[in-house]
Amino acid sequence: MILTLIAPSILSADFGRLAEDINTVESAGADWIHVDVMDGHFVPNITIGPLVTDAVRVATDLPVDVHLMIESPERYLGEFVKAGADRITVHQETCPHLHRTLQQIRELGALPGVSINPSTPLSALEEILPDVDLVLLMTVNPGFGGQAFISNSLRKIEAAREMLESAGRPDVPLQVDGGIGPGTAKSVVEAGATVLVAGSAVFGHPEGAAEGVRALRHAIGEAK
Repeated sequence: MILTLIAPSILSADFGRLAEDINTVESAGADWIHVDVMDGHFVPNITIGPLVTDAVRVATDLPVDVHLMIESPERYLGEFVKAGADRITVHQETCPHLHRTLQQIRELGALPGVSINPSTPLSALEEILPDVDLVLLMTVNPGFGGQAFISNSLRKIEAAREMLESAGRPDVPLQVDGGIGPGTAKSVVEAGATVLVAGSAVFGHPEGAAEGVRALRHAIGEAK
């Protein structure tokens, strides 16, 4: 059995002790570190950029998973790769020339992923599946941490898993981001997700971030 990957989002970490928080979740068994980048245009929030990504890279040997929720992401790909991003995911909604953008990411030396918002149909991904190394389904409307999981997203996750299987890409990670916690993790994994992004459920756990990671593992019935 392939273990589900846990990717804590530093959006909910304490930026005054970022390296310590990252080391804590790494020691607890996290698999990737997820970096949410928002520009205040595509989503109604402004977060971080390449400088913080570089700080994450220095703090960990885990894969750095950068999610660009920004307009014109192709303008900044080189900076994020230089800062240490191993994976870069862009939104289908912001890339009119999506094939080209994914090619740029790969040519720069990172693995390309594509994300869609809750209201974007899965059909928007059909033509791009041969070119991606990750599919990310948003299960909240992006912009802020701590939102509630959109329950009808489970059908979309199941359909995305079927789409990947039918396209001959079963090994492509299917990542889910938004409202992921002990109460939703099991159903999301059963629907076909293989990577769980969790921010507040990890870094906001009342017993600390390490317990947040362990709680997710316990919820999905996996020990690591």
